Amino acid sequence: MRLRPFAVGLTRPLGTARGDIAEREGFLVGVGSEDRVDGDGVSAPGLGEAAPLPGWTESLSACESALRAVRTDDGALLPDALDRLDPVETPAARHGLALALADATAREADRSLASHLAAERGLPTPTDAVPVNATVGDGDPETTAAAVERAVDEGFDCVKVKVGARSLAADVERLRAVREAVGDGVALRADANGAWDRATARDALDRLASLDLAYVEQPLPADDLDGAAALRGDRGDRDGDDEGTDSAVPIALDETLASHGLDAVLDAGAADVVVLKPMALGGPDRALATAARARAAGVEPVITTTIDAVVARTAAVHVAAAVPDVAPCGLATASLLADDLAPDPCPVAGGEVPVPNGPGLAGDAFDGLP
Repeated sequence: MRLRPFAVGLTRPLGTARGDIAEREGFLVGVGSEDRVDGDGVSAPGLGEAAPLPGWTESLSACESALRAVRTDDGALLPDALDRLDPVETPAARHGLALALADATAREADRSLASHLAAERGLPTPTDAVPVNATVGDGDPETTAAAVERAVDEGFDCVKVKVGARSLAADVERLRAVREAVGDGVALRADANGAWDRATARDALDRLASLDLAYVEQPLPADDLDGAAALRGDRGDRDGDDEGTDSAVPIALDETLASHGLDAVLDAGAADVVVLKPMALGGPDRALATAARARAAGVEPVITTTIDAVVARTAAVHVAAAVPDVAPCGLATASLLADDLAPDPCPVAGGEVPVPNGPGLAGDAFDGLP
């Protein structure tokens, strides 16, 4: 196993719970013909990416330590290497190795990573293109509506609008301006990033009900799982549903998954949609398994990134492609990077991302990186 540190700059600083970051740092993880896992030889080269993100995964130093601990002094991968990487304690490290091994296995079998992941779970043939949403940041109503119209002109039929930086009244006005500008044919999502308290969130669901939103994402702070469950229940009761499971404004949870995990979210009945990040879940295999568990519980999965570099971003496309009838995903994130590790083998076009159909991640597109 080979490790190569990397850093790619962001077009603008990313705000996290631990402060702003100006670049994404991590490690490329390469595996080759000398590696052995559970006694099976891996003859094709495989590549993974481990890029920790504060607030979502372990630290950079913990990620490096975990990866170095699963190989010998001469670089050979330990037989139980993947099992040694805890998907909760060191998810980014596990993501990097799990992806590298899956890439190698898929390349050896001469099939795409999406096909490999789907076959492992007995899922149908993956789609050849994944729908994605555009993301529009804060702005006055006219600016927001114009940005959404540009996205629609570029082919997006799903747009996520950031809310929560302004008053609720101002955000309602912004979203109403968007709906009036683009009509009913565009799916609109609102992402509050945990900015509202419980009273504001309840008011928001009432006031936004007439705008036919696909969902409101993370209306409450990440650690307020009880509040999210109560909000969803209260919302259903106001719609005349005693069980609180149906409403004009579905609720999506993102950051709450990092705080509580999927099981707690499902047990609480707190979400209609869950936003899944393979890097934070410990690998593409675990991300797809989590999506399947959510779907089985009646909760829709959406796949997104932790603003990853091109290797992990491509892997997330494969995960999304393996989810049957996946909703538009948050994979149009390449523009948030000022530079990247390699040319993008699956750039966004017309509101969707084509899935690389070469062996593994993208055939030989990333050969020579690690």
